[in-house]
Amino acid sequence: MMIPARHMPSSMIGRSSGGAPYGSSSALSLGQPNLLDGSNQHLLPHHLLEQIPARAAESGDNNNGSVGGGVGMIRGRDSMDPLGDEFESRSGSENVDGDAVDNAEQDQDPNQRPRKKRYHRHTQHQIQEMEAFFKECPHPDDKQRKELSRELGLEPLQVKFWFQNKRTQMKNQHERHENSQLRADNDKLRAENMRYKEALSSASCPNCGGPAALGEMSFDEHHLRVENARLRDEIDRISAIAAKYVGKPMVPFPVLSSPLAAAPGASAYDVFAGAASVLQAPPDDKQQGVVVELAVAAMEELLRMARLDDPLWATTVDQALALDEEEYARMFIDPRGGLGPKQYGLVSEASRDAAVVIMTPASLVEILMDVNQYAAVFSSIVSRAATLEVLSTGVAGCYDGALQVMSVEFQVPSPLVPTRESYFVRYCKRNADGAWAVVDVSLDGLQGVKCRRRPSGCLIQEAPNGYSKVTWVEHVEVDDRSVHNIYKPLVGSGLAFGARRWVGVLGRQCERLASAMASNIPTSDIGVITSSEGRKSMLKLAERMVASFCGGVTASVAHQWTTLSGSGAEDVRVMTRKSVDDPGRPPGIVLNAATSFWLPVPPKRVFDFLRDETSRSEWDILSNGGIVQEMAHIANGRDHGNCVSLLRVNSTNSNQSNMLILQESCTDASGSYVIYAPVDVVAMNVVLNGGDTDYVALLPSGFAILPDGPAGTMHAAAGATGTGGSLLTVAFQILVDSVPTAKLSLGSVATVNSLIACTVERIKTAVISNGGASPPQ
Repeated sequence: MMIPARHMPSSMIGRSSGGAPYGSSSALSLGQPNLLDGSNQHLLPHHLLEQIPARAAESGDNNNGSVGGGVGMIRGRDSMDPLGDEFESRSGSENVDGDAVDNAEQDQDPNQRPRKKRYHRHTQHQIQEMEAFFKECPHPDDKQRKELSRELGLEPLQVKFWFQNKRTQMKNQHERHENSQLRADNDKLRAENMRYKEALSSASCPNCGGPAALGEMSFDEHHLRVENARLRDEIDRISAIAAKYVGKPMVPFPVLSSPLAAAPGASAYDVFAGAASVLQAPPDDKQQGVVVELAVAAMEELLRMARLDDPLWATTVDQALALDEEEYARMFIDPRGGLGPKQYGLVSEASRDAAVVIMTPASLVEILMDVNQYAAVFSSIVSRAATLEVLSTGVAGCYDGALQVMSVEFQVPSPLVPTRESYFVRYCKRNADGAWAVVDVSLDGLQGVKCRRRPSGCLIQEAPNGYSKVTWVEHVEVDDRSVHNIYKPLVGSGLAFGARRWVGVLGRQCERLASAMASNIPTSDIGVITSSEGRKSMLKLAERMVASFCGGVTASVAHQWTTLSGSGAEDVRVMTRKSVDDPGRPPGIVLNAATSFWLPVPPKRVFDFLRDETSRSEWDILSNGGIVQEMAHIANGRDHGNCVSLLRVNSTNSNQSNMLILQESCTDASGSYVIYAPVDVVAMNVVLNGGDTDYVALLPSGFAILPDGPAGTMHAAAGATGTGGSLLTVAFQILVDSVPTAKLSLGSVATVNSLIACTVERIKTAVISNGGASPPQ
């Protein structure tokens, strides 16, 4: 029976899917029943009102005569409709054959019943093609729909409706999955809430043992309980690592053993070899146990080497400490522990030194465990440093128990000494007596290793008035065959990379940091910068200048220098780089030239000559004989040679403007530096007022002065004028073209080469006196 449209219940109309295959306009929506009320019939065309009951009945005919089936087809977009799933599966594979009833025929004969539509299922090929297209593009445009309909033999509207229905189907599936996930989370939270309620109901008073009411616990007790729980979790986590992978709970200083040592009687050296072969990348969970045990054993060895004297350490003629290799092998190279014997082809370098520095133990530990601070403080030794994996961050809000895997490149400021790359684990521990210890031990594979780092590091003990006593131990096995002959005495004695150099640089940097934070600056001295912000900015700029210089005189991979062929002089290393989008350097092609040579003059005399502005005209060709005057300076150490200065070159030529030079001179027992760079006047005014230094372009040049051996080191430390010679490295960085894409000309290389050769000759002439020392053999 047909139901007139104007009397049809709104529940039978429902909401339109918008994509129902009835051939009606996509802009038309049947989603609001009031459009079909008697009062709003004028909003729809008359012929559409007449077609609605026919289509409803027609849908019922295709659903076994049930009117509900027609309603299901109209309400297909409603996600809450129980018939929605039926519609989705049906609409994805079926399509109405034919268009809407011809409007002209209805106008001629309004009583004529529209012909019955037939449903056609899409073929399997059509469904597969549209499914594949849907995965790539769920919302095709008109052009894509027409192209797809032409390929599949369908009408564009059929394709359009299929994609609409498919999107609705996917949306419903996603909502059902999301609802299931939320329901599971809700059940989990409900169960957790019940556990908390049961725990609160069974809580007891810590004083009387009776039941405790909520809110009786004091704030301090609550804080202590939270801290205790956090510490317990950290201890459990570290113990679990050791127990799971090492096979036993972690105890202080365990004997090195491992599940990797399968054969009975296998040495720890075999264990280390098995672990190191796979530890060329940050260790995974299965390897962490071996790393933990290796670090604990290395910590035990470091503490013993830092505290024991004779017979492990013997005092040499120059008052340095030398390791007794036989005693060391007897104490530490044992199948039950340690890293095993020395690898064939490597030589040992071992040294120990101690000093009192002006810094607290906690601050020193933070510098050593923070890779950025570590690289900045030791920029003259460390050219590149990276933390590859943090295995433990420590407990109690500090670095006690911290464990991390690092990769570091060590350097000597000379192109004649190759850098040393090391891959090791660093372990920090606070001992029972309150002293801190930080140890490194290599994880490098044993095949082709050129630098194997045995347990090395420092013991830090608290001293009065915010000072610390630092005992440093350096113990490495290296292949030093690539070192130039004039540097072999220095490197072989362990002074180039040894403990004295680390302690000397640390002490000098601690004084520098204390100077930057000083507030009682005397105002009577001429040229002293008293502004706190100005001092910090100027020291920060000088720190970047020193780091750039030290990296520029070595072949470090971190600075992307390229050695040019045919430089014209075998003893001069010429390298180039293109500076683009680097605010700390001027844009263009930067050419660096560096050379090292021996001088029969003590290091202190060379240092005093080069840092003195009054003698600068004797070697500085670029000053053109102008008078150099110190405009401002910052003293950053007890030695008067440690300072940062701002120099002005007063040109004798009236056509040339005066030039400003930023210079830092520093010295310690291991060596000295004089580093400088021309700076812009406007930029320096910003720096002196405490402005940002990152955008001040610098091209540093300068000198690195090292002793030629142990005797030279002692004379440099004592300030005497002995017979020990000096190893001087001269390096220049010059902008040869302001266009980064320009080609480097051979003329530019020849000019820089001549500049460095002329500077070397001037220095030799000025500082060499009669009776100089003999060059090292």
